[in-house]
Amino acid sequence: QVQLVQSGGGLVQPGGSLRLSCTASGFTLHNHAIAWFRQAPGKEREAVSYNSNTYDTTDYADSVKGRFTISRDNTRNIMYLQMNSLKPEDTAVYYCVAGLLYGAYWYEWDGYDAWGQGTLVTVSS
Repeated sequence: QVQLVQSGGGLVQPGGSLRLSCTASGFTLHNHAIAWFRQAPGKEREAVSYNSNTYDTTDYADSVKGRFTISRDNTRNIMYLQMNSLKPEDTAVYYCVAGLLYGAYWYEWDGYDAWGQGTLVTVSS
């Protein structure tokens, strides 16, 4: 069974850091594109970050560049999102995704084949 299980998240003060984890099962991450999306209350879902082993490419939304880092541990089949210098506007439910992206852009939710359950990140003092 193809599955992505997320962990991490929670409440953090502005300027703080959090690391989200996402463990894959039923498939191997190393040949899949991975990405993180988020959805803030009352807003549309937003693509946050992407990585492809195949094309050796990483990309970020402008809103998180220089603050967030996507990474993966292919031996453990886990992907991460390290979030630093968090702002209140980063408050959202975060989702990990993975897939082969046939004919889709990295920021397209439906281009992926597996989705995590979502985890809430709240940035507030």
